Amino acid sequence: EIEAKYTKKMQVLRDELDLRRKTEIHEVEERKNSQINELMRNHEKAFSDIKNYYNDITLKNLALISLLKEQMEEMKKKENHLEKEKADVLLQNKQLKEPLQQAQEQVSELQKKLAHYNKDKEALTNTKARLKVTQKELKDLQWEHEVLEQRFSKVQAERDELYQKFTKAINEVQQKTGFKNLLLERKLKGLLSVLEKKEVELSEVFAASNLDPGALSLVSRKLEDVLNSKNATIEDLQLQLARVCKAHDDMLQTFQAKLTAFGIPLDNLGFKPLVHPVLGQ
Repeated sequence: EIEAKYTKKMQVLRDELDLRRKTEIHEVEERKNSQINELMRNHEKAFSDIKNYYNDITLKNLALISLLKEQMEEMKKKENHLEKEKADVLLQNKQLKEPLQQAQEQVSELQKKLAHYNKDKEALTNTKARLKVTQKELKDLQWEHEVLEQRFSKVQAERDELYQKFTKAINEVQQKTGFKNLLLERKLKGLLSVLEKKEVELSEVFAASNLDPGALSLVSRKLEDVLNSKNATIEDLQLQLARVCKAHDDMLQTFQAKLTAFGIPLDNLGFKPLVHPVLGQ
């Protein structure tokens, strides 16, 4: 029994140890695989970094080569341009020989003129004296200009005052003229209405009465006299209206002429005038 008991314990212990060994072996393999994977990732990363590094170097070298080629072409262009400029400068040097000779001749002439320095100095003194006189005249003219400006300001103020008074007078005259025109128009309309009414009444009277031709002729003559008198009154009223309109137009033309004379734009009139007043306005 004891042997069986300890055999059983030994078997259990052996199984536990075997399980622990297998577990440890499995953990060791896991750690080994993890380290292998980590090493592979590190190696791949290092390889990728080295690859990118050499790719960058290659691209930089290619860019540098391209830049150097462009610079070489630019230098060739500059060299050609400098050669052209050199040829142009040589040509200009040839062309400037004649102006240089002329300049030298001018220097000789200026040296001769320099000998007359004293005369020029005396002329300068006389010029300074004349300049002082001119400056005095300029001050006098400035003083006169200030006086004229003050007079101009005064005249401008008088013009503005006259403009205001004239505008006020024009408004008053226009109001009076419009009122008078309105009265004349109403009077004329009233007379025309009365005339039409009388004609209708007269026609009714002629139609209703049995007058003899003589009496009818007499009444007709009297009626014609009355009509002539009324027509004369109408013509007189129309003449009065025409005279008022003419006075209005003359006044407006005079006012516009004054505005033009004083340099005031016609747009600043302040109201819209009736150039040709008509009935009803």
